[in-house]
Amino acid sequence: MDIKERISELRKQIEYHSNRYYNEDNPEISDYEFDQLMQELKKLEQENPELLSKDSPTQKVGGTAKRKAGVLVRHNVPMLSLQDVFSKEDVFKFVEEMREQLEDPEFVVEYKIDGLSMSLRYENGELKLAETRGDGINFGEDVTENAKVIGDVKRKLKDTPEYLEVRGEVYMKNEDFAAVNERQELAGRKPFANPRNCAAGTLRQLDASITRERKLSMFVFNIQQTRGITFETHTQGYEYLKKQGIPVIDDYRICKTGEEVWNAIEAISENRGNLSYDIDGAVVKLNRYSDRERLGATSKVPRWAVAYKYPPEEKESVLKEIELSVGRTGRITPTAVFEPVRLCGTSVSRATLHNQDFMDELDIGIGDTVVVYKSGEIIPKIKEVRKEKRPADWEKFRIPEICPVCKEKTVRDKDTADIKCTNENCPAQLERHIINFVGRDAMDIKGFGTVYIEELIKKGYISSVADIYRLKDHRDALIEEGIIGKEKNTDKLLEAIEKSKENDAYQLLTGLGISNVGKAAAKAIMRKMRSFDVLMQASSDELQEVEDIGAVSADCILRFFEKEENKKLMEQLKQEGLNMECLEEDRGDLIFSGLTFVITGTLPNMDRKEAAAYIEQFGGKVTGSVSKKTNYLLAGENAGSKLKKAQDLGISIISEEELLHMTKEK
Repeated sequence: MDIKERISELRKQIEYHSNRYYNEDNPEISDYEFDQLMQELKKLEQENPELLSKDSPTQKVGGTAKRKAGVLVRHNVPMLSLQDVFSKEDVFKFVEEMREQLEDPEFVVEYKIDGLSMSLRYENGELKLAETRGDGINFGEDVTENAKVIGDVKRKLKDTPEYLEVRGEVYMKNEDFAAVNERQELAGRKPFANPRNCAAGTLRQLDASITRERKLSMFVFNIQQTRGITFETHTQGYEYLKKQGIPVIDDYRICKTGEEVWNAIEAISENRGNLSYDIDGAVVKLNRYSDRERLGATSKVPRWAVAYKYPPEEKESVLKEIELSVGRTGRITPTAVFEPVRLCGTSVSRATLHNQDFMDELDIGIGDTVVVYKSGEIIPKIKEVRKEKRPADWEKFRIPEICPVCKEKTVRDKDTADIKCTNENCPAQLERHIINFVGRDAMDIKGFGTVYIEELIKKGYISSVADIYRLKDHRDALIEEGIIGKEKNTDKLLEAIEKSKENDAYQLLTGLGISNVGKAAAKAIMRKMRSFDVLMQASSDELQEVEDIGAVSADCILRFFEKEENKKLMEQLKQEGLNMECLEEDRGDLIFSGLTFVITGTLPNMDRKEAAAYIEQFGGKVTGSVSKKTNYLLAGENAGSKLKKAQDLGISIISEEELLHMTKEK
């Protein structure tokens, strides 16, 4: 391959992985691997300047601005990225370049938080706008409503400067990330790969309540622009922000020489394992704003700062055993247990092996020497096996054909890598099944915690979801044993269980944990079927008449209700008095039935949530993106690209007033 072809290939690879990282929040390769591709491209372009083009990834900033969380807004100050450096020599070179151009420059060295960049604009001390980086140069996303529910974001400052714009990093603490992934797993949803992905996806949520629930955090790392107030240095600005109650990266060092800067970088590296959040490097920036203004920026990066990226830490360990766990759906997950090693400041001894296919690729077995690293500096993973260190009695590990918990037969799902236990009454599945059943998205039984569920199963009070509604018959025994607590706590939970019998039928369908049937699908199904009696007799074709229900989901529903034990369960729940019918109106007769709406821009009197609820009240469906299936675009001010797409597709565009007129007219 010649140089021109290699440059072309690198650009395609970088564009692909950049889109996965910035716009889909789902990277396929590590930051280190991405950085290596970018460094190779930069080197080739520097050596062959005639091949440099304006559309090269080396000349661009960030991703593309998306509109999932709000309208597009124009940046007042470009939100540029930083030039990355990877060696001590690069750091010293940067320091010397600054010293050659400036008189006695000061440097600040601070953490590089691994999250999503966001700017906040304050006018007269009040928060007016929060925006993401977007394309970095022109536009970002308006995420103001989501930013307001982040505890670290101040809605009102103590002082009232005419204008203050700050930029920071939205991130997720490790314990909050673990809690989110636990909820994802219990709900049968795919866990997030790392805290950065989770933070990015959470900030772009349309529903601010989800953002609040996931507990995002934020550090401010720069003052972008001011009016009515001035600062001479970066650290002076930090002190002001701290007085306003704004969290800043205050564990910084002021340095004068290259050696001092490097020592600060190494100190951060040694401490990163003790932090409650994820960092991927250290930032070196000039302290004086006058020096920054003098140097300015290129089209991509400021000339007055660099980001030192830490290389991924890897260590060898010996695989002692492979544990097998069984999830709510019966899926068996292998976990590697190895001799403890210290990575990024913490001791790790376990890492997921995902499935049999992944283990086959590694060619792994007990006794192997494995290379362990931390993905995103937090999640332990096995990179490879040192086959040259393999023991003489080595055997390749295979997941057995019987469940490790109940000893029933296992099967491999068609067209997937999942191996599952076939016994739906497997104790390992039961606990997660009950947790899902009582959860907020399903029967929403308040106060029914995991600890209670574990103990009730252990003591033999619960062996199926139907037993939840028989706990009332054991009230005195439960109080005596103190499983739920004293009399008051026990009665409170029993009342919540009794109250849940009145829930809409879609909540019960969600709680049954049928594969490919989540909350939204369950709602759509029950609106169409109206009752469990009808649903349980429905054919595949009838099920597929429900919007967004395809052949796979229909087959899962049919197979669930074909089983005798599930028919028996439904009869038991019916006898216990659970509601088996849809409580919502039959939407077939409503004026917006079968119509799909998209909402964009700022409406005069309703926010988007209110407008969506209003449309759904009349039987309509609200989605987040414009397509050929869209019937109406409800547009307000600053409608942006969705408006253009709707116009191009010939979709009817209506105002809030026209929407209200449509409902009154009917």
